[in-house]
Amino acid sequence: MGSDERGWAAVRRVGRVIRLPRTRAGRRRAVQAVMVLCALALLPSTWMFTAAGDRLRTTADVPRSEVAMVFGAGLWQGEPSPYLARRLDAAAELYRSGRIKVVLVTGDNSREEYDEPDAMRGYLTEHGVPDDRIVSDYAGFDTWDSCVRAKKIFGVDRAVLISQGFHIRRAVALCQEAGVDSYGVGVQDRHDGTWYYGATRELFAAGKASLDALFEPDPRFLGPEETGVSKALASAG
Repeated sequence: MGSDERGWAAVRRVGRVIRLPRTRAGRRRAVQAVMVLCALALLPSTWMFTAAGDRLRTTADVPRSEVAMVFGAGLWQGEPSPYLARRLDAAAELYRSGRIKVVLVTGDNSREEYDEPDAMRGYLTEHGVPDDRIVSDYAGFDTWDSCVRAKKIFGVDRAVLISQGFHIRRAVALCQEAGVDSYGVGVQDRHDGTWYYGATRELFAAGKASLDALFEPDPRFLGPEETGVSKALASAG
């Protein structure tokens, strides 16, 4: 059997599995069902964009806030990945310009050999942010957990959120839902394979985000309240 014949045989097999409506009314209902499914699939992204609204800014015009929150974005051989480094660069810039006083770094430390918050702290101190102005959240396993913990554990009511452009709307939308009055700074990156992967991933992450906002689950690890942010602010005068 030639390749063309094998192709048509595959099409016929698919046709036998997926039986298309034979009547005009049936085809119309099928089209309507597909349109409804597409609309439902787009609802989470629509909610995310609406919730973030006009709360996206740059490092030059973001409203002044006591706290900035930087979300983890992976380590390379124990050091911040290039994507994470650019987030931290933006936080250091905001600190130097006086727009923030304290940086809350939130990331994954679920394994002894993988410590995002300490790597982020080390990078910030090397770029001019005093160690006593940095607070670490070691259980920021995802965006929702980070937002809820910022509010419930660290007592953050208002913050500037820093992430890549493809993620910042979700971060703002979720932190708003968690009770943190948020503005977002989306750092710029060249559109390489990692950027496109992250942007594509956001389409699916929007669905989970909408469920988190709807059901408001507890973070994977909540724990007791911590005074790190309030102490850092006190040291900032």
